[in-house]
Amino acid sequence: MFAKLFTGLMAALPGQCQVCHSWPALTVCEDCVSRFAQPHQRCKTCAVPLPHGMQHCGACLKNPPPLDQCLAAVSYAYPWSSLIAGFKFHDQPGLVRSFTTLMHATPWVEPALDTADMLLPIPLSPQRLSQRGYNQALLLARAMHKGKARADVLLRVLDTPAQHTLKRQQRLTALDNAFAIDPLLSHAVKAARIVLVDDVMTTGASLHAAARVLRAAGASHVTGLVFARTE
Repeated sequence: MFAKLFTGLMAALPGQCQVCHSWPALTVCEDCVSRFAQPHQRCKTCAVPLPHGMQHCGACLKNPPPLDQCLAAVSYAYPWSSLIAGFKFHDQPGLVRSFTTLMHATPWVEPALDTADMLLPIPLSPQRLSQRGYNQALLLARAMHKGKARADVLLRVLDTPAQHTLKRQQRLTALDNAFAIDPLLSHAVKAARIVLVDDVMTTGASLHAAARVLRAAGASHVTGLVFARTE
């Protein structure tokens, strides 16, 4: 009972913006959101920023990715890069609310959520999950749509080095055999519309590896949804 009362009290207290440090404010205040989270024209299948009027980047036209659609809320730049580091590596899961508010506001995200059969977070290996204490992608997926988020379908079966520690060419191949579908739940994937959720997309290796596994299991449509996309 005391814990619930304390949590409620803390939620009612004024907060400080983690970007400009203004009081009182949400974790990221409205002024900072307006300044740093303006929507950009992005490639429909990899979410890289594009000039206005373009639908696909040259790389996706040349080699179409295994994603039908890819959506990103912000670019991986200041201030989001430092906030993501706190969210991911420094035990600040409370940032999920600010992140998912921006994700919900991103064009085409709500239709993707409405038509999805399930939201699948990119899974962590048991070793990484034990070190971190939580999967940031699962927190995002549950906050986006708790009723459709599932952590039991897509599995991590290979522990690989953290993507940020690898060079680009290594990132592209390190995750080739890292994911699998739980054999007892493969029926849930057949003909399903799936949204893959992660915090950051760089080369796209994680999303693409997972999407290929889902395609092989019979998924009919796969959307990648991330909070931030590198440029």
